Amino acid sequence: MRASSREGRVDGPVKGVWAGRAWRAVAGVALLALGVAALSGCGQVQYLAQAAAGQVDLLWRARPLADVIADPATPEETRRQLRLAQDVREYAVRVLGLPDHRTFATYTDLGRPYLVWNVFVAPPLSTRLRTSCFPITGCVPYRGYFSLQGAQAEAQRLRAAGDDVSVGGVSAYSTLGRLPDPVPSSLLRGGDGSIIRTIIHELTHQVVYVPGDANFNESFAVAVETAGAARYARDRGLPPPDETLARTRFQAVTALLLGTRDELDAVYGSAVPDAEKRERKAAVLALARTRYAALKADWDGYAGYDGWFADGPNGLNNALLGSVAAYADQVPAFLALLDRLNGDFPAFYAAVRACAERPQPERAACLAPPR
Repeated sequence: MRASSREGRVDGPVKGVWAGRAWRAVAGVALLALGVAALSGCGQVQYLAQAAAGQVDLLWRARPLADVIADPATPEETRRQLRLAQDVREYAVRVLGLPDHRTFATYTDLGRPYLVWNVFVAPPLSTRLRTSCFPITGCVPYRGYFSLQGAQAEAQRLRAAGDDVSVGGVSAYSTLGRLPDPVPSSLLRGGDGSIIRTIIHELTHQVVYVPGDANFNESFAVAVETAGAARYARDRGLPPPDETLARTRFQAVTALLLGTRDELDAVYGSAVPDAEKRERKAAVLALARTRYAALKADWDGYAGYDGWFADGPNGLNNALLGSVAAYADQVPAFLALLDRLNGDFPAFYAAVRACAERPQPERAACLAPPR
């Protein structure tokens, strides 16, 4: 984000060792896309084609962080943020014990506000997200598009079928160490706190990733980002991340949305007719908007979450609530496990790996303290 014509530019072809790595990465993406398309059938081909093209473009335009930092044309604020990204990555590997793959060693200037736009979809009377399944990643509760137009077109199609849909921008992601994921310019747009938390979060996915269990994967990554960012801030003499105003607001909004999700789940699980469920759904969502208005009364006009509570097709609905829950539901359990292990990250990772090997219905119980 905050891209300019000078940030991340490539003057001529990439040379030397990096060119070889770039070509290997591009070839790998192309072969991966062809393989997945062959396994997935014709219905997936168009979606996978845009995903492969977007990934190839992202990798091909990447430059080593050191080169971008040393480039006189790089704006000073971008240079400072990239140095921060370097430091967080090094800290995450050295202190938090996260994998030292090729992730976040390069930078790509996107020229757009987000890396991808995710489309979340849920039935009209359920907060359980619909999933898309792929041979390698398993089933995930979203589809990612490298253009806003592509995401909006898919959202429109799904809404026409009667589903609740939410479209959200994503600043960064990880390919689980399979490819040399760059630091995208979109990551810098969120500020220092976002850089710190996101780098730790995405590297965590390379420790444990269970295909088809997004709630487990994302809650684990959020737990590590939360504890890891706090430790990084302490060691670097920075303010505790959870005490910042932005983080306090985020936590308050998340709690409100999770409470709303629970209220709706009770409605959807009741024995009343669907027509009455729809009426109760509207009442619960209206109450959530009222609660949000009261919550933000002391925010000095800050309106950053207004879109989440809007009364419209991409506002407060089942899909938005389901997407928030996917990143938050099991976070307390993971943090409690880390606390029981006295903050020992390697021991924590080993315990999580053991839980990940269990059948999905047993994983939540595995995180709980022994009786």
